[in-house]
Amino acid sequence: MEDDDREFEHSPLSGSFTRDDIEVDVEIYRFAGTQDPWQLAVVHMSSGSTEWLTPFATEQEAYRAFEEAVERDGIASFVATTTAGVRH
Repeated sequence: MEDDDREFEHSPLSGSFTRDDIEVDVEIYRFAGTQDPWQLAVVHMSSGSTEWLTPFATEQEAYRAFEEAVERDGIASFVATTTAGVRH
């Protein structure tokens, strides 16, 4: 089965996140029906998405990585990206 045809499972930790009047969507996902590692992406409607290259063993680790990025770089760092950003 090709990756394009596979369905994704989204973590309950996925969803909207707002700080300083900036809203982003946190997407934590993996292929449905697998024990694959979790992927993390943060989407801002006007400026695209930021994706982490490194997968996470748990959905909680993925969410912690997002929270750490917000604390370290600020929520505006996800808006400043004009094309797809990448984090390690």
